[in-house]
Amino acid sequence: MSNKTFTLPDDLYDYLLSVSLREDELLRQLRRETATDAMSRMQVAPEQGQLLALLAQLMGARRALEVGVYTGYSSLCVARALPGDGRLVACDISESWTAVAQRYWRQAGVAERIDLRIAPALETLDSLLQSDEAGRFDFAFIDADKENYLVYYERALALLRPGGLIAIDNTLWSGSVIDPSCQDAETRAIRAFNRALHTDDRVHLSLLPVADGVTLALKRA
Repeated sequence: MSNKTFTLPDDLYDYLLSVSLREDELLRQLRRETATDAMSRMQVAPEQGQLLALLAQLMGARRALEVGVYTGYSSLCVARALPGDGRLVACDISESWTAVAQRYWRQAGVAERIDLRIAPALETLDSLLQSDEAGRFDFAFIDADKENYLVYYERALALLRPGGLIAIDNTLWSGSVIDPSCQDAETRAIRAFNRALHTDDRVHLSLLPVADGVTLALKRA
């Protein structure tokens, strides 16, 4: 996994950041702290976080969903893009990683907008569906265990309103998706996921070469 746009050479990537990225000190501090973690490659790229925030703003999102929080960079970006009475349901299984996230959410003044659910994401998503939340979300971001991507996607699609948007991370998988020698379970899952979405006529689709690949799926009316 890449926490920068891996398809660009370093000098061009640096230029992209210099003329586009508007990352404040709090977000930079979160990135620096996360960089000390052994799993820091799981953090979204800063330009990706900014894109997610812009997408949420473009959607006029009030209710958002995140599957996979880690240390909360993407959650913070999206929560800031929501109105004051907006709500982000954030799904993760790690109390230690999300403890870091909650600290930064509080510093940013958006903790009250984020409903953190510490449980397997499928349990949380099914609970939302059982609570008549289907069709009530505007925006979703999926960035969790790859072997469950398709089931997360199906639940998120059911929870989204018509015209709602799902963003899915890591769909280029650092290029491993086109390497026939890569046959691990996660790579095979990403390939299967990409093929499934390509033929899914319930959504409008685009895969962007941002960070490690971001797929956008807009739910048709």
